[in-house]
Amino acid sequence: MSKFGELVNLEIPVLLDFYTEWNEASVKMHPVLRDVAATMGEKARVIKIDVDKNTQLAEALRVKGLPTLMIYKNGEMKWRESGEQDADSILSKLNEFQ
Repeated sequence: MSKFGELVNLEIPVLLDFYTEWNEASVKMHPVLRDVAATMGEKARVIKIDVDKNTQLAEALRVKGLPTLMIYKNGEMKWRESGEQDADSILSKLNEFQ
């Protein structure tokens, strides 16, 4: 969990994607998030978290639906949404927290 604190305690927005490889909606989000990461460059960070490999973290954050996306900045959760999202919506949210 201490590593998690280091990941999200940045001055730029950090987008977390909680996913599994067996969840179709999660897999569909992979190319969308690649595009988001490429567009944002150094202005934001995109981190994928496999729920199957990080069950404690997923439980602590009450991740139920997949994919679940969260934006953190300076260690504080700013936004959270479950389900598929399009790149424009995600980029718009990230830009809100610049």
